[in-house]
Amino acid sequence: MLLLSTSDTDLLSARAAGGPVGYRFANPSRLDLAELPALLDGCALVVVRLLGGIRAWQEGLDQLLADGRPVVVLTGEQAPDAQLMAASTVPVGIAAEAHAYLAHGGPANLEQLARFLSDTVLLTGHGFEPPAAAPSWGPLERTAREVTAPDGVVPTVAVLYYRAHHMSGNTAFVDALCGAIEDAGGRPMPLYVASLRAPEPELIDELRAADVIITTVLAAGGTKPATASAGGDDESWDAGALTGLDVPVLQALCLTGSRADWEENDEGVSPLDAASQIAVPEFDGRLITVPFSFKEIDEDGLPAYVADPERAARVAGTAVRHARLRHVAPADKRVALVLSAYPTKHSRIGNAVGLDTPASAVELLRRLRAEGYDFGPEEEIPGLVSGDGDELIRALIEAGGHDQDWLTEEQLARNPVRIPAADYKRWYATLPAE
Repeated sequence: MLLLSTSDTDLLSARAAGGPVGYRFANPSRLDLAELPALLDGCALVVVRLLGGIRAWQEGLDQLLADGRPVVVLTGEQAPDAQLMAASTVPVGIAAEAHAYLAHGGPANLEQLARFLSDTVLLTGHGFEPPAAAPSWGPLERTAREVTAPDGVVPTVAVLYYRAHHMSGNTAFVDALCGAIEDAGGRPMPLYVASLRAPEPELIDELRAADVIITTVLAAGGTKPATASAGGDDESWDAGALTGLDVPVLQALCLTGSRADWEENDEGVSPLDAASQIAVPEFDGRLITVPFSFKEIDEDGLPAYVADPERAARVAGTAVRHARLRHVAPADKRVALVLSAYPTKHSRIGNAVGLDTPASAVELLRRLRAEGYDFGPEEEIPGLVSGDGDELIRALIEAGGHDQDWLTEEQLARNPVRIPAADYKRWYATLPAE
C-alpha cells in the first residue's frame, strides 16, 4: 500500500507499523512526479493525505486518478474534508473511516488502516480493529535521573510537545531536552498535547505542579485571532488557560530546517519559523528562547527532530533559572527595567510606535511594588507617586543619557562607569576590520 501524506508524522507511523500489509510512503511536498511510477509499482492501493486541499497537489492527484488503482483522498486536518473525500475512487464511507484512523494516528492505527483498506477494498481477509482514539494529552515515559540541589530547591519544568510526535515515536528531541533540564538542576515533566487552544481541566491541574513551562507547541491565540488587530477586537486574542497558571511560559524553537541550513542562514531562522515560533507566540505572552531542535532527513527520506546538546542546554538553563526565581521572595529579587535608547537622542528614550512607554513603565513599577518588590521609599522613584511617566524620563535624562548634543561635563563627571582607555583600545582591536 502506498501512503502519500504531507504530514511527516503519518509517514513515521507507517514505517513503525506492523501487520501483514506493508507500506511504501512519501511526502508529496518533497516528491518529484517523475518518481511516482516507481512508487506505484507493485502497490494495489493508494492513500493520499493533503494539507491545503486538492490544489495543493492537483497534478499529482490527476496522475494517480488516471492510473486506475483505488485511491483514497483525505485531508491532513482533524476534521474531514468532503471535497477531498469526493475525489476518492472508493465509497465515501470507506474514505471517512480511513480518515478516522489517520486522525487518531500512531503505528497501531496505521496498521489497522492498512488491514481495513485491504479487506474492504481489495477483499482480503486479514481482519481489522476500529480506529483507536488516542488520549488528547499524557506523559512521556522515560527514566528520570535523581536531581539534587545544595539549597534543596529542585524546580519542576513542564515540557509540552505535540501528540503527533508522541504517536509517531518522534520524541528523542524531547528526551534530550529533559536530560538537559536534569543537568541544569531541574525536574522535567514532559507531556504531549493535541493542542493548547482548549486544554482539558485535567491537563491544567497537572501543570499546576510546574514552576515554569517550556512549550514546543505553537501559540493558542484564541478562537478568533484574526480580529485581534489594531482597531479590531483586542480581547479576541486569548492565550487560554496557561495564563491562569501564573508561571513563565518559554517557547523552545523546533526549526523546520536542518542544523546546516540554520548555520548557513544569515537571518537565523526562516520567515515561517520567525512568524510561527517567535512573533505569534509573543502575543500569548511567551518568552522566546533559542532553536534547540532541527529537522534532519534520514536514509528513508523521512524527517526526525534532532536536538543540539549545546542549544538544549541553553533552553534548559534559562528555564531552570526562571523556575528557581519562583522560590525567591519578591523583596529579595533584583530586577532591571531596561528602556531602549536608539537612536541616541533624548527624544527616543523608550520609543515605541503607538505606545506610551513612560506611562507603562510607571504602571509596571507600581505593579511590582504592590506585589512585594522592594525599591526603597517610593518617593525616591521618579514618577511613582505622581504617576507621571514624563517625570521618570526627565530623571533618566538628568542622570546622563547618550545624546551628545545635550550631554554635559557635569553628567559625565558623575557617571559611575569608568573604562581605562587602554582597555577600550584593546577591546576595539578585536573587532573585525569591516
